[in-house]
Amino acid sequence: MWTIDIWTILLLFLVAIAVLPVIQQKLTQARRLQVLKSLEEKRGSRVITLIHRQERMSFLGIPLVRYIDINDSEEILRAIRLTPGDMPIDFIIHTPGGLVLSSEQIAMALKRHPARVTVFVPHYAMSGGTLICLTADEVIMDENAVLGPVDPQLGGYPAASILKVRRQKEPKDIDDKTLILSDMAQKAQNQVREFLKGMLAGTMDDSDAERIATMLTEGRWTHDYPITLDEARRIGLPVSTGIPPEIHRLMDLFPQAMPRRPSVEYIPVPYHREGERRR
Repeated sequence: MWTIDIWTILLLFLVAIAVLPVIQQKLTQARRLQVLKSLEEKRGSRVITLIHRQERMSFLGIPLVRYIDINDSEEILRAIRLTPGDMPIDFIIHTPGGLVLSSEQIAMALKRHPARVTVFVPHYAMSGGTLICLTADEVIMDENAVLGPVDPQLGGYPAASILKVRRQKEPKDIDDKTLILSDMAQKAQNQVREFLKGMLAGTMDDSDAERIATMLTEGRWTHDYPITLDEARRIGLPVSTGIPPEIHRLMDLFPQAMPRRPSVEYIPVPYHREGERRR
């Protein structure tokens, strides 16, 4: 007869703790791929996602915030290379931004794709995320989603603010470090503005491309300023509404790392009024 002591039970418990999260992660990944496949079949496109959610290290529980980095750009460029030139690309983006180099690489690759490129913004695409959006033939936003300015930042300071300091002070009153930063800020601002103009070429005339590129890079707003759907339309960006329900289901499969007590709770089912149910 088998006998199980307390140490065996403890060992089995520790193994279960280690294995169950991995199994759960694999099941969630399989569900995400299923949703992606369904969306691709529905739209006849290649679907690529760039979704950054706050994550926690599995053992220590330390929150990690994700940004656009070189690994992201390498994977996205590979996905685009694997896509036939006559196949549309649907790009789902949810990001606070990230490295300028990586964002520009992704933007250039999408711009060069011969077939139609549609970018979906279910919640937000700030900074480098907005830069990527501007390469698309069409940007489809949720009604409550936002974009953001793409003004460059140097050393934690907006390039536009560094330039303002240089304009308001006499050169003799500015230290060498600030002068160097202001020179870099001017170059960065010019570079990003010219890059945006190139990305907007073909989707609007040159004068509108110049106006929008200047508006988004000149430091008119703070870097985290939310550009809403209505404001994006007023600016002249090619945005519309109509996020497919599959994209919202996909976002549900990228859960935000939660603390011990959730800060938001609700019954996760759609509600209908009595008359709507009868119809």
